[in-house]
Amino acid sequence: MEFNILDIGLFDYQKAWDLQKEIATSVQKQQKDSTLIICEHPTVITIGKNGSEENLTKSEEFYNNNNIQVIFNNRGGDVTLHNPGQLVVYPIFDLNKSKPDLHWFLRTLEQIVIDTVAEFDIKSGRFDSYTGVWLEEQRKICAMGLHCSRWVTSHGLALNVNNDLSEFEFIIPCGIKEKEVTSISKEIGTQVDMLQLKNKIIKNFKKYFN
Repeated sequence: MEFNILDIGLFDYQKAWDLQKEIATSVQKQQKDSTLIICEHPTVITIGKNGSEENLTKSEEFYNNNNIQVIFNNRGGDVTLHNPGQLVVYPIFDLNKSKPDLHWFLRTLEQIVIDTVAEFDIKSGRFDSYTGVWLEEQRKICAMGLHCSRWVTSHGLALNVNNDLSEFEFIIPCGIKEKEVTSISKEIGTQVDMLQLKNKIIKNFKKYFN
């Protein structure tokens, strides 16, 4: 499957979601190739269609005072947080041109992340009944949530790289109270070159989808 790569840098979440919907419509109409959007977001909290405000840990006043939007969207999953230094990847992919199977697609996304963090000597894997990528089934390094319409996907994955993990205290990540959140930089003890990381994840997307 051929796909375009669109790196939009640090980008407002709502505008990125609007862009996803625009591209997804064009892909459904066969007017545009599948597209891999890569970006970061200013701090924002999103709640998926399976989510609940009960997993917000702060008051509405707190979020307003700290200029943190809380946005309900149409992806799967519960509550998550995006912030600068987290790599967000949105594959707007026509699965009719690869394999129309969402379970397979999610497992492939997980494998791409597993392969990518392994290049930093981090051993990660899956955790039964929880989507995403985990270390020792205790620390989540990558969250995932998808929307799919007419076998064209949107939303995607959020890989913690150099981001401020203390902001995850503003939520109960994915509604899971007893687990931790980690990042590549926390695990290896040094900051990661984001351009280098982007190149690695693009390479691994091409390995599985081209």
